[in-house]
Amino acid sequence: MTNEPCRDHTHRTALVTGASSGIGRATVETLIERGWRVIATARRADRLAELTATTGAVSIPCDLTDEDAREELLVELETLAPIHALVNVAGGAIGVDSIEDGSADDWRRMFEINVIATKELTAGMLPILRASAADDKDGFPHADIITVTSTAAVTPYEGGAGYNAAKAAEHMLVKVLRLELAGEPIRVMEVLPGLVHTEEFSTVRLRGDAAAAAKVYEGVDHPLTADDIALAIAQALELPGHFNVDEIMVRPVAQAAQHKLVRGPLTVREPNEGASE
Repeated sequence: MTNEPCRDHTHRTALVTGASSGIGRATVETLIERGWRVIATARRADRLAELTATTGAVSIPCDLTDEDAREELLVELETLAPIHALVNVAGGAIGVDSIEDGSADDWRRMFEINVIATKELTAGMLPILRASAADDKDGFPHADIITVTSTAAVTPYEGGAGYNAAKAAEHMLVKVLRLELAGEPIRVMEVLPGLVHTEEFSTVRLRGDAAAAAKVYEGVDHPLTADDIALAIAQALELPGHFNVDEIMVRPVAQAAQHKLVRGPLTVREPNEGASE
């Protein structure tokens, strides 16, 4: 069927940021398993070297908040073109302080890693993505930009103001980019995860307090994993090129909303349980 996703991705290349752990690493692994050529970038060179050894990904260490390092990365990426997809995963949260008590330095750092770095890398990648789209041999030649934000981008919560603000800014960056690229064969997509249990996110946010980080997920029946989000990213990228999935908001079933999280096993009600007599 002509509207089925193409199963042969061996001719397509993706650049994945934040690839040393969590969703970024899982995305690299998932895409390679599905036949993609993947370029992985992150700050931690040792983690990237191990990822390359286990997956065959091309790895380029880079701190995306460092302007000079980012420019060097873009120069190297030109030599690795064509690159058909940019997957912006790098980001993170720092602290759970109130607006009154929060550190402006923490806010600046969150904006640097979630917004400014995403903006600058995306802008720098556009010429490479345009050239790759033009040279694409698919039935509908195209390139992709997919950015992982968060449900925190659209739903505020106490203690989350800095992260809410940074992810809301990144969310708007994606929306404006889609408008600005209208008319070009470049899909602009966004994944907004809810509660995802990764090895580092909450620990980093809570400044290394592993016990407090564990409580975030305590008792939750099947919180999402990095592999779950990687699957959503891969499936969006592999849809036919004329599809644009603007937003994918994904939560565990146990999380009905940002503030509505069920702890304990999910249970099936009896057919008439709760019905009025």
